[in-house]
Amino acid sequence: MKFILSISFILAFTISSFSQNRWSTKSKKAIKYVEQSREIIGKERDPETGLPNYKGAIALCDKAISKDPNFIEAYLLKGDYATNIGQYNTAVTAYKKTLEINPRYSRTGYIYADLANLEWITANYQDALVHAKHYKTIPGANREMFDEIDWIILNCEFAVQAMSSPLPFNPKNLGEGVNTSFSEYFTTLTVDQTELLFTREIDIQSQTGRGQEDFFISAFENSIWQLGEPMPKNINTPNNEGAPTFAPDGRTLIFVGCADERGYYGNNRRGYGSCDLFITEKIGNSWTDPINLPGEVNSRAWETQPSLSSDGKTLYFIRGTIRPSRGRQKRNGDIYMSKLNTDGTWSAATKLPDYINTPQSESSVFIHPDGKTLYFGSNGHIGMGGYDLYMTQIQPDGRWSRPKNLGYPINTENDETSLLVFSNGQYAVFASDRPGGFGKSDLYGFEMPKQIQPTKTIYMTGLVYDKTNQKKLEAEFSLLDLDTGKEIIFSRSDPQTGEFLVTLPVNKEYALSVNKNGYQPYSVNFNLISQENSSEPYHQDVPMVPLDNLTAENVLQNVFFDVDSYQLRPKSYIELDLLVAHLNNHQNLVIELQGHTDAQGDADHNMTLSTNRAKSVMDYLISKGIQESRLSFKGYGETKPSFSTDASGKSAELTETYINSLPIEIQKDAHQQNRRTVYVVKSL
Repeated sequence: MKFILSISFILAFTISSFSQNRWSTKSKKAIKYVEQSREIIGKERDPETGLPNYKGAIALCDKAISKDPNFIEAYLLKGDYATNIGQYNTAVTAYKKTLEINPRYSRTGYIYADLANLEWITANYQDALVHAKHYKTIPGANREMFDEIDWIILNCEFAVQAMSSPLPFNPKNLGEGVNTSFSEYFTTLTVDQTELLFTREIDIQSQTGRGQEDFFISAFENSIWQLGEPMPKNINTPNNEGAPTFAPDGRTLIFVGCADERGYYGNNRRGYGSCDLFITEKIGNSWTDPINLPGEVNSRAWETQPSLSSDGKTLYFIRGTIRPSRGRQKRNGDIYMSKLNTDGTWSAATKLPDYINTPQSESSVFIHPDGKTLYFGSNGHIGMGGYDLYMTQIQPDGRWSRPKNLGYPINTENDETSLLVFSNGQYAVFASDRPGGFGKSDLYGFEMPKQIQPTKTIYMTGLVYDKTNQKKLEAEFSLLDLDTGKEIIFSRSDPQTGEFLVTLPVNKEYALSVNKNGYQPYSVNFNLISQENSSEPYHQDVPMVPLDNLTAENVLQNVFFDVDSYQLRPKSYIELDLLVAHLNNHQNLVIELQGHTDAQGDADHNMTLSTNRAKSVMDYLISKGIQESRLSFKGYGETKPSFSTDASGKSAELTETYINSLPIEIQKDAHQQNRRTVYVVKSL
């Protein structure tokens, strides 16, 4: 509650020092009611909250006020009591009344500060600015509080500006398939946006006296979210599970598991702190038994709210910290990140920069599938009040940008947390206890304003199989940025079904390399710079060619030449370096490099061009240390076209006349497929 406790503590101490000789009233009955209010605070407890009986004390203050409507101390005490139980509007009204009665009352200086804080909390930003600025003009004002007063001023000035330029925002409840009379929050989503996994607080108060958290999953079918089903019992336990994060393919899940009062996590899980991160993997239709996340992420503190990057190699999460705060311990959270080691463990976590983490608390961290946009909640950055939502992005130099508030009315004076942004960047889900829902906290969706959208990300689905016998295969996927050579995504296909899902952030050109022991590498090119290629998801099946297949063409999809040139373009080196690694791993492999062209232009010229292109590739491999005796090259010009449009799967007659009879887009594809560089295995 910001610094409300500090101001109220000073005010309560001041009021407790009042003596009967200094009351602002002569009404003995009014004084008696005030003194009774102070007595019951120390003697009585509210049976519902366990707090001192502030409600009863407020009622006694009202009785005192009824005896003397100008009894300042009664209003002050009423404001203090109301503040302590969150009745902030009641407190504001009471404090304003004291100023109305006597603006120069000797103890009203602190009331201006208290009022400013309460008005900030209740979104009365203009009034808060007036009272905060006035406090700094009061002779004898406590200068030690000026930093806190300045913080209120900065936030209220931001809020006034934000409310003058509201963003489009029309949240809609996700419906009764997801939301119930219980609370739903902390979500994760497969990158194809078809399965939503969320946390639900199940009401079991009759057993434990508190709620218990489990996972539920809902499928998006027929334009609605279907009835959420609980995750299997090896995932959900009688203890708390929450705040999940899917890998983009939906087959790896990292989540928070918490221990009970005895330190047990449930289902024989082992941990280090009160809450740890656990990992499970989906194989076929079954989830493996979760294990404590291997490596150095979990600690004796508490770890929560993980978010896994789209390449599967960086994990963001919140680690609890305990900081001293005005003589007491305060539980906060900071954003940390950990990298996946080559042995499958996670590195020691490092904290994000101090201009992202604050002395207050950060929460609800979410890394978008674009791999560079991070959303999070915080009550330590300038905002509307409470927890606001912010975004930061990795810049070209590797640094994070300064956090940006997502704006009004996405952020309000209330706590905004648990944001999930879809891969397309245009839609988001958040948790809210706003009126009109099914329960205490429901999940809502809304269209993301353009100013705060991440980079759009589409995806590719498909399956991996043996080209000779159609057997489904597990294989490794690596998505590489052709400009930088950086690996953007790493993933694997399902070992039982061969299915895979890979994210593709737009505005880039990528090489997708698929590898499995005993098979030739497979490559695909994705040029998502052009709008026409980046509007819809892709489906791409991957036929893997066994190493001993001596007839199949292995197409090098990411080898590029300029028009009518045999000079390799630099972005070809990424794929050719992968081929070098493959040849080094199979020292007996002897290959022939082949060049092919389309049938446009002079046939003799095309033959020469294709021969020179094949030789350029061979020369590059030799320059990287591959023995010349293992390589040969040959050009085929336009004599071996590969394009076919026959639905029966039979080759069509691929004359230039035939291709020119096809629609323009198919013609372009035909020529592109015919222009190719390949290799065939000559011997093992």
